[in-house]
Amino acid sequence: MPRTKGSKNRPKTTHTDYISQIAEKQETVASLNTEIASIQKAIEEQKNTLKEKKIALKKAEKEMASLEAKKAKADAKAAEEAKKTEAESVVKRLLTSGMSADEILEKLK
Repeated sequence: MPRTKGSKNRPKTTHTDYISQIAEKQETVASLNTEIASIQKAIEEQKNTLKEKKIALKKAEKEMASLEAKKAKADAKAAEEAKKTEAESVVKRLLTSGMSADEILEKLK
């Protein structure tokens, strides 16, 4: 006598089990749909927050670049003033030491 194929321990289902299983799956599907909707809403809120933060970052970077440019101008101007005052002090010192203006010009070149 040939052996039957397949498991003999297979659970037997009845028609009433299908109705309860369908009801359970419908509840699961409904709950998953509500979870997905809430997650999508949270994602949209995060996207809006990200967009606002990026705009604020760009604005801050522009302001920082502007301030750095102003600082560089001020530093250059201060350095130029320092050179000018140093040159004036050197010229005054040379004049007091008895050098003529022509000799001072030759030294400065």
